[in-house]
Amino acid sequence: MIHLKCIDHSISYELQNIINLYEPYVKEEYKLEAIYTPCKVIGRLYKEDTCLISKEHVFIETGKTDGDHKNTKQALKKAIYDVLVDLTGKQMPWGILTGIRPTKIAHEYIHEGRSDQNIRRLFEAEYYLNPAKAKLLVEVARHEVAILESNQKDEMSLYIGIPFCPTRCVYCSFTAFSLEKKGGLVDRYLEALCKEIDFVAEAKKTNRIRSLYIGGGTPTSLTASQLQKLLSHIANRLNLSELEEYTIEAGRPDTITKEKLKIMKLYGVNRISINPQTMNQKTLDIIGRKHSVEAIKQVFAEARALGHNTINMDMIIGLPGEGIEEVKHTLEELKKLDPENITIHTMAIKRASRLREEQEDYVLTSTETIEKMLNLCEKEMYHIGLRPYYMYRQKNMLGNFENVGYAKPGTECIYNIEIMEEKQSIIALGAGAISKLVYQKGERLDRVPNVKNLEDYIERIDEMIERKREGFMRFCDKE
Repeated sequence: MIHLKCIDHSISYELQNIINLYEPYVKEEYKLEAIYTPCKVIGRLYKEDTCLISKEHVFIETGKTDGDHKNTKQALKKAIYDVLVDLTGKQMPWGILTGIRPTKIAHEYIHEGRSDQNIRRLFEAEYYLNPAKAKLLVEVARHEVAILESNQKDEMSLYIGIPFCPTRCVYCSFTAFSLEKKGGLVDRYLEALCKEIDFVAEAKKTNRIRSLYIGGGTPTSLTASQLQKLLSHIANRLNLSELEEYTIEAGRPDTITKEKLKIMKLYGVNRISINPQTMNQKTLDIIGRKHSVEAIKQVFAEARALGHNTINMDMIIGLPGEGIEEVKHTLEELKKLDPENITIHTMAIKRASRLREEQEDYVLTSTETIEKMLNLCEKEMYHIGLRPYYMYRQKNMLGNFENVGYAKPGTECIYNIEIMEEKQSIIALGAGAISKLVYQKGERLDRVPNVKNLEDYIERIDEMIERKREGFMRFCDKE
């Protein structure tokens, strides 16, 4: 256990995030002191009253309050990190970067006109990234910039949430309700959702919709008739004439039927996700996925036969009980299917998941093995012609690694990039959905949340609409 002493709470939060990365490797009690003076910061590690390690960094004062605070924080993070590396002998792949959107920093460097090589060196020197992560970060940022630069004024994307699943997977923390417990509320939920769609259609009728993403939960947990009702309502109420991308995260193959695939195609859906997470039956059973590996292959073949030409498939690295051989097997099976997109997630022990509650019941993968798995995945993605186009990180992720979306050139998911980089307003509808209203050039944003509870969303739909109305008015006043 490491106890941090830092008088500036605005800095201590980020320092604590770095310390948290090292807690699994520390077995004794220590005190870590963060000291800063003009132009110099010091990190000191104490065992009782004895100073064991001391590291210092100097920085240049700019005379500008914001700039000096940023420089102080950066220098302190490096000093604290240096102390922890000395203590444990371990370097983190992402160095001192602990945020979920590291590409935002890369975008700043790109807009300054820096070369890829220069940006990589900056990340290695200033943020302590290892060379592989610096290279990944720059490549992803370049792909994102190509999409973001084509954003237009008064353009937006939409997210529509369907918070139902057949069962809940052990690792899941999303707003999702099992059909077994809440299935009787689906029709009432759709009525409320359609009412919210009607409001957005009218309030934002002059805005071009670039991408529409229906996620969850599992949207295909709806019956075919319920799915048709929803997609029909969307088509009749929203102006989709300039829509570039229409995604449905179909997700679990046990919810996908030929009829639903036909309905999606009929209403113009041009990107779907079929998410196996693993192609190992034993693991599927452990994590609570009530379907077979063969069902995944069958649903994929049906989707292809019906003309679904852009398909994403998710896999998760670090699932309970899986090692290198299991990951190799999943990769081989996915390569045979040849999807346009593959998203590689690193297992995160999320606070609201069953896995967090029952963690002692599962065998989790070591950091060293996770790193080997990710390196293997990256190598295979390049081998089959997929390139990294978006990424994000999460707290409590095994090994402090990342999630990466890979795509064949020209099939990158616009919505994934927009939601990560926050350069375009995204209007989100449904229980637990959070709209993000982005001001010009992404300088700031306002969040407008819906309640998470299913019954509350249904009963308070007029209040959710009023929240949006007020949010839209504030946005218009400030734009």
